[in-house]
Amino acid sequence: MHGLWRPRVLGARRVPASGPVILAVNHSHIIDGPMLMGIAPRPVHFLIKREAFVGPLGPFLRGIGQIEVDRSSADRAAIHRALAVLEGGGVLGIFPEGTRGEGDFASLRSGLAYFAVRSGAPVVPVAVLGSNDRPGRLVRALPALRSRVDVVFGDPFEAGDGSGRRTRKALDEATSRIQRRLTDHLADARRQTGR
Repeated sequence: MHGLWRPRVLGARRVPASGPVILAVNHSHIIDGPMLMGIAPRPVHFLIKREAFVGPLGPFLRGIGQIEVDRSSADRAAIHRALAVLEGGGVLGIFPEGTRGEGDFASLRSGLAYFAVRSGAPVVPVAVLGSNDRPGRLVRALPALRSRVDVVFGDPFEAGDGSGRRTRKALDEATSRIQRRLTDHLADARRQTGR
């Protein structure tokens, strides 16, 4: 990542040095996940759509610990692997919007709340800014070479209400809490970086 672009990393010390943690990352460009894998202070296991595991990329992604997920249904195997990452004290990366978009956390799926409440792992909000500011000249699908991409880590927080409940209502409430925290972090990250 440092060879192709100029990532500026802010707040990486906020990621707990050990124990389970969930990185909740906005997603507006294809390089957001690889950028985070390249600069995060700990190895990250992302939930990645099954469609990305094609050709030689499939064995590579599995080899570096990424988790293939079928988004068309509740993928029990992917859920089990993600929970195993957290139970083993690892870092799980999630794009809570479920797909690339505006990257503004406006519409969250309930998966992030489920993993956070079920595992008790703290959630660290992450804003990736600038990845879609300027397309490259040679490969327009990628940001311009040597352009700045800011990655801003926020303060960890607990998504649950402390009751340990995992009901539909508890997950909906957790999703609302998470969305407020992620939206606030994104606004703060934009202020910090001037983007």
